[in-house]
Amino acid sequence: MEKQRGVDTPFLLIVCALIICGLLVFTSAGLGLLARDGVTFTSVAISQLLLGLVCGSIAMYVLSRIDYKWWRPYTPYFFAFAMLLTLATLIPGIGLELKGASRWIVIGGFSFQPIELLKLATIAFLAAIYAAKVKTVGTWQGGILPLVLIAGSASLILILQPDTDGVAMIVLSAVAMLFAAGGRVSHMLILALVGVLVLGALVYERPYLASRFDTFINQSHDPKGAGWQVQQSLIAVGSGGLIGRGFGQSLEKYSYLPEPIGDSIFAVAAEEFGFIGSVALVLLFATFGILGFRIAARAPDPFGALLAVGLVVLIVGQSFLNMASAVALVPVSGLPLIFVSHGGTAFAIALAEVGVLLNISRRMKS
Repeated sequence: MEKQRGVDTPFLLIVCALIICGLLVFTSAGLGLLARDGVTFTSVAISQLLLGLVCGSIAMYVLSRIDYKWWRPYTPYFFAFAMLLTLATLIPGIGLELKGASRWIVIGGFSFQPIELLKLATIAFLAAIYAAKVKTVGTWQGGILPLVLIAGSASLILILQPDTDGVAMIVLSAVAMLFAAGGRVSHMLILALVGVLVLGALVYERPYLASRFDTFINQSHDPKGAGWQVQQSLIAVGSGGLIGRGFGQSLEKYSYLPEPIGDSIFAVAAEEFGFIGSVALVLLFATFGILGFRIAARAPDPFGALLAVGLVVLIVGQSFLNMASAVALVPVSGLPLIFVSHGGTAFAIALAEVGVLLNISRRMKS
């Protein structure tokens, strides 16, 4: 029987631990920007603290208090709004293009990435649909078709930006929700085969993707060009040893790692806190995932359960892929290490997603 209770305290404590660790690592990694032209530590710190931590904490608190079932009927409108906002990044004068990708909208001197909102909206909309189709989710019409239409339409916009990493996370979260809802494994295997074919076509069409995979397969190839980030990341991780150089003592962050506060921030953490610190960070995210899935398993209704599954896979999946790319286990990605990497939008939306999970935990079954 559903009843109102306090939030899941162990889960909240893990979130707080991740935020504290993330701010420490981000602060140290950000010092590397002081030696670089065109970027100031103050500007990225304001973005991370004001947009990310402050706005995100407010959103987390508000969403932890509002019954998640209340906004279930509005998920189609939320999804449509997020789609339009993401499309706006492609409009000259509204969208901001950096490094060949149009992923940002600039308003009043502040920039934000609508994709983070689109990820949340896609998960919420799919959760609402699968919750209403629990008896038919094992069919093509009730299972695969909603995924293809909703996640596929969101992915199409991201491919245009381009943002293939975002596509990967939306699809991964959507498939996890379909599996949790009771979708047929055979259908998902066929979908996976189609996905591989689509990925192959994208790699063939877009040289930057081909370069990523080539660098992943031949990591020593072109060490001063395409392979620079991977090589420097591995050097940073290796030089950390067992216990690391110490807080603030990373050398790679100053002029070697291309993205010390972004893609390569886990390498900075590994260099400063060593193998022990790296494993501790991995375990924090693993515990976040375990406790998050416990919330999903004890949710009072299918919508809450599927929503929790999607959000946990999204947060943990992005973080694990970021860490895996730093040690060359997967191709280099632009996915954030949640709660740690620079990105006020990603930080704020992640905290909002935590608020939703906390709200679901208030209504967990005994």
